[in-house]
Amino acid sequence: MTEKPIDLHRPVGDSCKTTTCYMCACRCGIRVHLRNGEVVYIDGNRDHPVNRGVICAKGAAGAQQHRSPARLTAPLLRVGERGSGEFREIGWDEALALATRWLGDIRQRNPDELAFFTGRDQSQALTGWWAQQFGTINYAAHGGLCSVNMAAAGMYTLGSAFWEFGEPDWEHTRYLMLWGVAEDHDSNPLKLGLGKLKGRGAKIVAINPVKTGYAAIADEWIGIRPGTDGLLIGALIHELLHADRIDLEFLVRYSNAHWLVIDDPGGAEDGLFARDADGHPLCATRNQTGASILQRADAIDIAPQVVGAVSLADGRRAAPVFQRLAERFTGDSYAPTQAAARCGVPATTIRRLARELAAAAFDAPVRLPVPWTDVHGRQHSQMVGRPVSMHAMRGISAHSNGFQTCRMLHVLQLILGAIETPGSFRFQPPYPKGVPPANRPGKTRRDNGALDAAPLGFPQSPADLLVDADGRPRRIDKAFSWEFPLAVHGMLHTVIRNAHAGDPQRIDTLLLFMANMSWNSAMATSETMRMLTDRDPVSGEYKIPRIIYSDAYASEMVSYADLILPDTTYLERHDAISLLDRPISDADAAIDGIRHPVVQPARDVRPFQSVLLDLGARLGLPGMLREDGSARYPDGFAQYMVEHERSPGVGLLAGWRGADGTMQGVGPPNPDQLDRYVANGCFFRTEMPAAARYFKMANRDYLDWARGMGFVGSNRAQVLALYAEPLQRFRLAALGHGPIQPPDRERKRVATYFDPLPLWYAPFEGSRIDAAVFPLAAVTQRPMFQYHAWGSQNRWLRQIAARNFLYVHPETAARLGLENDDWAELSSHVGSMTVPVRHHSGVEPGTVWTWNAIGKRRGSWALHADAPEGRRGFLLNHLISDLLPKGGDGDYANADPITGQAAWYDLRVGLRRVSEPAGALSLPQFATLPPASGPARR
Repeated sequence: MTEKPIDLHRPVGDSCKTTTCYMCACRCGIRVHLRNGEVVYIDGNRDHPVNRGVICAKGAAGAQQHRSPARLTAPLLRVGERGSGEFREIGWDEALALATRWLGDIRQRNPDELAFFTGRDQSQALTGWWAQQFGTINYAAHGGLCSVNMAAAGMYTLGSAFWEFGEPDWEHTRYLMLWGVAEDHDSNPLKLGLGKLKGRGAKIVAINPVKTGYAAIADEWIGIRPGTDGLLIGALIHELLHADRIDLEFLVRYSNAHWLVIDDPGGAEDGLFARDADGHPLCATRNQTGASILQRADAIDIAPQVVGAVSLADGRRAAPVFQRLAERFTGDSYAPTQAAARCGVPATTIRRLARELAAAAFDAPVRLPVPWTDVHGRQHSQMVGRPVSMHAMRGISAHSNGFQTCRMLHVLQLILGAIETPGSFRFQPPYPKGVPPANRPGKTRRDNGALDAAPLGFPQSPADLLVDADGRPRRIDKAFSWEFPLAVHGMLHTVIRNAHAGDPQRIDTLLLFMANMSWNSAMATSETMRMLTDRDPVSGEYKIPRIIYSDAYASEMVSYADLILPDTTYLERHDAISLLDRPISDADAAIDGIRHPVVQPARDVRPFQSVLLDLGARLGLPGMLREDGSARYPDGFAQYMVEHERSPGVGLLAGWRGADGTMQGVGPPNPDQLDRYVANGCFFRTEMPAAARYFKMANRDYLDWARGMGFVGSNRAQVLALYAEPLQRFRLAALGHGPIQPPDRERKRVATYFDPLPLWYAPFEGSRIDAAVFPLAAVTQRPMFQYHAWGSQNRWLRQIAARNFLYVHPETAARLGLENDDWAELSSHVGSMTVPVRHHSGVEPGTVWTWNAIGKRRGSWALHADAPEGRRGFLLNHLISDLLPKGGDGDYANADPITGQAAWYDLRVGLRRVSEPAGALSLPQFATLPPASGPARR
């Protein structure tokens, strides 16, 4: 029987518009099908370079995200107690007048009394600039809760990193290792890439405590114990060094492996690079007699020593970086037998993985017949590379040892020569930047009240910290202090506790954008909710005086705010997917994009970006007024996207610049720019020359192209940092050297963890609690059909999963007498929960896990009070402390001591079977939230 063919790509409505998805961080191209002006269907845009038409469950469900009954409908002013959900609707004139008065008083008095933190940081190019103009140092995005270890480790090592900074060479890789990769982030590009590898027969190895998604389709799953990835990586390095399977030529040409490090214990320059009188780093070579001589390490066509101590002109000793690296990793502490006992991966497996990596890298190099020229003018007839790639995510990052673990992974890539070569990990424009980038965090205010630099940056020495004369933190989150010196994304997870305590200062107003700080973005949730509602016993005022919150949806956080500024959905506003922000480039091209309103809101809501610009003009902030005193961007964020210039000719968007739209990267604003983007499917892509596509850190054609695009200020080679000298500057200060030193309580901490060579140390929580009481690791993982909390209220996605379980390995479950669908008490050092249990053989036996972001507080998100997300869904955040367990060195945030990343994967728990709770409700339960503004229940 024949059937009539169906045209699967015909628009299902009466019109179709392209824009960019917002349902995860991929930022895929989508087509929005409309009927009578209403969204009826969303599919992928086949012309878009990010997803090439592929769409996931999240992206397709964007139609229901746009129609969600949880959407806020008007500005709200609290009239009851915080947490009661009692508001009255107000107009925008009243809302903006009130916010202007609050913020204006702060700016006149002390701009740092405003703490501005965003949970969704894809508008960071705007929000960071706005905070700088306001003059507050207290600004950050959600990266400190999510991924700063990954980003900072990469930027201080490579000038790039994983995620939006780089990608595997999908066309040429023959061996891919996935480290701690879940399915929620960058999912469509990863699925496309993994499909290519599967089609070519490349090997995929997934290292993760949990076997789901990508790990389930990998050729090999390694079930590692959480927090021990660094030990496994170190053991691989150990084996490669002992087998002499390393790429020394790559290391000498592109890294600081041969640079001499001063060996002067107790000296003020111990551990720094030896330099000549002009500041150039030195290396050692041998003359015709075999004697060592000193010369510039950045000289070309030299054969430097990589081992062997030498004497400097002043008599001090020095040795190459590589020697220090070899001494660390060839020792017994990183031997496979030692690592196996801690990470749960057999020594035989570790040795085999090392042999496979070496064979893939060295036995059959990739050779591309593409001539290229390096920055020194040397001609290369072909591009030769190592077909080994790595990709990593928050599974190795969200630990108290995450920064050094991520650094160690980059060192593994470096010794294999598997950075920016054919077949290996590749940078995406505008990366690589400097190692690390030159921008430091803003510290002082100019005469016009603006900060002298953006609030976030990359400290390179103690002089860049934000501390007072006594070395105490200046920022409310304690980022860029001696407690967390390299907190380059800020520390969203510490804001509530510090603001509540007035430590290190009192703030007046907390301004939050899509930061669900009373639930999914909180650690120790019950305690956080208490602090949000706590009052000063003397004055009777809230300890956090004012909270302004902007969101599109009635999340749990709405009830704890004083003033709600309702945002639009992503289909109702303009956005810039900017190269100044979180780029969507691929390794061969620079790409950016936009969103634009495909529908108009029928609610009294406004885009938060436009509201910020309006507030900025009302406050008279620098850069937001014209010379005549009128608003510079009266038409809101769309106008800002086109007209704003961060530096001459450099704006948020790289495409169609100049009066006639013929320029790219750098050029004057083009009034028709947004129309050009819309006509092109809402993206711009420009390819780099073929000769520029690899070796970007030292490729003349690439660096010239990147400089012309405004990505870098210099076309000098960028040296990859096997040894991170900036860390040693902090360590020397902790040891008593230099004019800026830490308080005494911080000295040991900084000296211990700021090692310029990566090292593994045990996660903090596990070393401070009773392992007999809390013997298990507990982790959360995002499913492929979820992203952050706002997606799990989506009516289509809820049909996939509207409740979660605690997954336990069958052997562990049998030992504890737990059957499928039993209930268990899960406890940590801060509390306990009662949750339903399921068996899962795809988990490391000493680990339990669950899906994150599904459990909801009853009554939130316009869900019915009896919705399964609130009755049986649960959130591990209730057990994750925002502080470390009590120890001898004081109370620190539960975070990495270098970057301040929240260490929520360090959680240790106990587990025991209990009877089913009354009503089969997961515990704890909280009072049901009333609707914030009367949305329909479902």
